[in-house]
Amino acid sequence: MIRVVALVTTKPGRREEVLAAARAIVPGVLAEQGCSEYQLVVDDADFGSIQAKLGPDVYAVIETWESADALRAHGAATHLREFRHKARDLIVSSVVHVLTPA
Repeated sequence: MIRVVALVTTKPGRREEVLAAARAIVPGVLAEQGCSEYQLVVDDADFGSIQAKLGPDVYAVIETWESADALRAHGAATHLREFRHKARDLIVSSVVHVLTPA
């Protein structure tokens, strides 16, 4: 099992626009071979002092893949390439953490 936590930083005030484009590809990603989770998440409104907020221009993608091969195939998926093309001028950076159980 492979877990991915991707942090995406958008240009100021553009997060909702990028999230709309990202939401549009979620069904296609979930239909990919080996994908068991693909969820877009933002900060909880107020969880108190234990919360380290991502901020108003950041969202995370939480993913679970059955194998490294499935994740690699996802990277080449048409819907992901189209999303990247559509959102490229709205995204400042993305940091992808690929994780395995300890």
